[in-house]
Formats: sequence, C-alpha cells, structure tokens
Amino acid sequence: MADSVGRRSFWMNSIFLLLVLLGAGAGLSGCANVGKSSVGAQEGQYLTPSDEPEVRRRARIRLELAVSYLGLGQTKVALDEVKQSLVADPTYADAYNVRGLVYMRLNDFAQADESFQRALALHPGDVDALHNRGWLLCQQQKYAEADQLFVRVLADPTYPARSKTLMAQGLCQSRAGNNALAEKTLLSAYEIDAGNPVVAYNIGVLLFQRGDFKRAQFYVRRLNNSERANAESLWLGIKIERALKDPVAVRQLGDQLRRRFPDSREHSAFQRGAFDE
Repeated sequence: MADSVGRRSFWMNSIFLLLVLLGAGAGLSGCANVGKSSVGAQEGQYLTPSDEPEVRRRARIRLELAVSYLGLGQTKVALDEVKQSLVADPTYADAYNVRGLVYMRLNDFAQADESFQRALALHPGDVDALHNRGWLLCQQQKYAEADQLFVRVLADPTYPARSKTLMAQGLCQSRAGNNALAEKTLLSAYEIDAGNPVVAYNIGVLLFQRGDFKRAQFYVRRLNNSERANAESLWLGIKIERALKDPVAVRQLGDQLRRRFPDSREHSAFQRGAFDE
C-alpha cells in the first residue's frame, strides 16, 4: 500500500516537467542569458547580444524552440529542433543537456546519458546537466551515483534552484528506501518553496507511512486547500483524516473527489471503501 500511495502517475509526471523547467529553461530565454564564457569571452567580460556569434545565435533560437515544444509535450518535434541546434553548433553544451531531457521523455536512457555526458564534457561542472543526469541515474535505480551528483549541485553556493534539486534528491532517497533521510531532504526543499505540490505531497506520504498523521495532515491539508490539489492528494488527505478519526473531513474530501475527479481511480477506490489499497 505504502509504495502505491506515493509514486503514481500525476506527481512523477509533474516532476519531469519541473526538471525541464529547471534544466532546460535556465539560460535559454534570450541573448542576455548566454553567459560570460560560453561564446569565448575573456574572464570577467560580460557579453551582450552583439557579441554572440551567428552560429550560436542560430543554435540558441532552435534550442529555445525545442524547450518550448518539450514543455508542450511535443517530444519528437523538440528532438528535431535540438538536432537542428546541434547542426548549427556542435559545441553547444546546453543543446546536449536538452537532448538528454528529450531522450529521458522517450525512455531512451542510454541516449539520454550520452547526451548529459557530452554536455558535461563541453561544460564541466554544469549544475543543470549534473542535476538532470542525477535524476536519470535515479530512474535507473543507481541511487548512490545519483545522490553524489545532487550533492555536487547543491555544493554550488550560487545555484539558484536548490529546492528542485532537493526535491529530486529526496524522491530518489525515498525510492532507495531511505525514508528518514528523504523526509529531511524534502523538508529542506519545502522550507525554500512551500508552494511546490510535489514536495508537499511526498512529505505527506512519508509522514503518513510512518504513522505521524497529525503532521501529515498539516502538509496535505495545505495542498488540498490550494488550486494544485488533485485526485491523489485528495485521496491521501482522506486516508489521513480517516486515520485521525475525523468523518466530517473524510466526507468533505470525498465530496471534492467526486465533484472534481469523478472518473479517477481514487474516486473509484473511495466509493468501494478500499482505503488500504
């Protein structure tokens, strides 16, 4: 039961989208984000749009299109745009990073890993590529290797997306069966970004699994009172309120589940009274 509560469709798919926004979106929104060193500037020399070589400009535009298509779920179109980006500039590390994300979406883990490693060969220590390769290794159940990469990312004091890497690290630790450490890591992510529904939900799952129903209620109620609630979070909330012997709250959440997600597996289970599935 515990495994099925926390690792089902919506939240894990949401995680992938968050990783796309983290690993592919940073540095790809325009010329101002090209960076100081990626096009051959001297140390300490800041680039402006006019400094960008024409081949990199063409590659960047293609890559921005790829990121947009990937965010829309048009994976094959995104892959074609990445290929065009690399035709324009085969030395573009960001393009290999995005190519890795595309292949992850296509479940081609070998190609994804090769892509991330190419990105890191071109840009050693790139936190986005390290983060994404860490998540890839987690999908392959290489938990210790994944954790090492997350640690490297989080060691960078200038890294701006710590909450998302802590989220990925915590979920990977949970998959590895280290729930106590996963809870600590996810709580650190929550301190930075309390509005992240994936983090809140999975903290609730871990607390529910170890019988800390009152604390689980805090995180899941806050999520279910927001616009980001879904069938899984409502179902978890029902289980928590039932464990706390609050039939009124169970009924209210059940009404929400019926009204908002009548065709969901969770609503079907609620109707059957299958609280231990």
